[in-house]
Amino acid sequence: MRKFINYLKESFVELTKKTTWPTWDKLQSSAILVMVTTAILALALWVIDLAFQSVMTAIYTL
Repeated sequence: MRKFINYLKESFVELTKKTTWPTWDKLQSSAILVMVTTAILALALWVIDLAFQSVMTAIYTL
């Protein structure tokens, strides 16, 4: 039990004293980058899915 308490104390000190957290502006720009990248990948996958659907429909109607 002592090791677990020591682990919690050390984790708290590391998160509060030793970790550098991003600024609000950097956090916002990173979040926007993630959202834009996700939208672009979703659009690309949608186009690939439509193309695959068309190919499979053409094959099944033969």
